[in-house]
Amino acid sequence: CGYMARVSVVLDPIFKRVGLSGKSVIRQLSERATEMKKELGEENVTFLNENAANDASVCTTIITNLVNKKVDLILANATAALTAAVNGTAKIPILGTSITEYGTALGLDNFNGTVGGNVSGTSDLAPLTEQAQMILDLFPEAKTVALLYASGEANSRYQVKVVGEYLQSKGITVLDRAFTDSNDATVVAAAAAEAADVIYVPTDNTAAGCAQAINGVIGDTPLIAGEEGICAGCGVATLTISYYDLGVATGKMAAKILKGEANISEMPVEYAANFTKKYNPVKCAELGIDTAALEAAGYVAIEMPEAD
Repeated sequence: CGYMARVSVVLDPIFKRVGLSGKSVIRQLSERATEMKKELGEENVTFLNENAANDASVCTTIITNLVNKKVDLILANATAALTAAVNGTAKIPILGTSITEYGTALGLDNFNGTVGGNVSGTSDLAPLTEQAQMILDLFPEAKTVALLYASGEANSRYQVKVVGEYLQSKGITVLDRAFTDSNDATVVAAAAAEAADVIYVPTDNTAAGCAQAINGVIGDTPLIAGEEGICAGCGVATLTISYYDLGVATGKMAAKILKGEANISEMPVEYAANFTKKYNPVKCAELGIDTAALEAAGYVAIEMPEAD
């Protein structure tokens, strides 16, 4: 491509979003890098990896440093990193990834699928009404569902709104159970487990970071999760995207931008084409859920992280 492209990858404050061990995040980043090296030539691209280390304010500092370094492109993993990048530069191309809903994340009115300006990316949004229906299919006797999420995460509020409205249309009583941060997540989760027949947790950064703690307080109340990482920590089942595929798609978008084959202002956000029904074999065993029946219905067992 005639020059050495410098690409910065900025992780959001919750590194464990898509896997309790962080392996899924690493794999996604690896796939982006592999795809870009394939497209650009390994000798033509350098990656600068930055981790905000559980501190949203650090994202701003990282972005400022990257702008000063005049990197060629920023890959922002999840909402906190994307927001900091958008606030930090209007010139350097920014690709978001693991963003659930761009209009909500960036406060865009009438979002039509293309952000415009110097921003585009990929979304990890799964079919929310299908996740809601999963609750009804797996637990047909359920009358009350608690929606457990972080109140400060706009994308989580968007997801529970859609799921809640669908469940209510089916005659289910919906309980809104928002927690402020990881410090009160377990208290709210325990109360939700006492009050509801089933708990739903959307794709939520804070919940992902304390999924195992949530698991420790919900007892035998089943939980349906918005994505695989949370499900592996505390859920029974999920309808999830492939973060492997998401990484490949993001890498291809980045390569097109750096090679001058696409104008980022005209690139629509790309969404996953395929979704997989998965179950947590450990949690299902604890609750006595028939995994053979799940597999007959098309569910696949989650590859659980090794115990420390």
